[in-house]
Amino acid sequence: MKIKDKDQMEMTVYNPQKGRLETIDVEINKNNTTWFNNDQTPRHIRRITDYHNGMIIAEFDYTYPIWLYNVTRADIAFNAQKAKKLRRQFD
Repeated sequence: MKIKDKDQMEMTVYNPQKGRLETIDVEINKNNTTWFNNDQTPRHIRRITDYHNGMIIAEFDYTYPIWLYNVTRADIAFNAQKAKKLRRQFD
């Protein structure tokens, strides 16, 4: 997927802090999103997006992206493996 300068989208995410799904409006752009295209198999990280002092982690499958509070892309050094480790805490 190619990112335009700014792409606003409605997205359903799992919010583990509340234990439920939520629909949020997210702006996906090259300044707040890191894409990982090196391994497109299920359960691998597709992208991480900074959102409201937190981060949305999306995988290459049909699971809902997960929205984590109080952690950003910079906190995990923009690293897919660290994002995957965070994501697995909520399986």
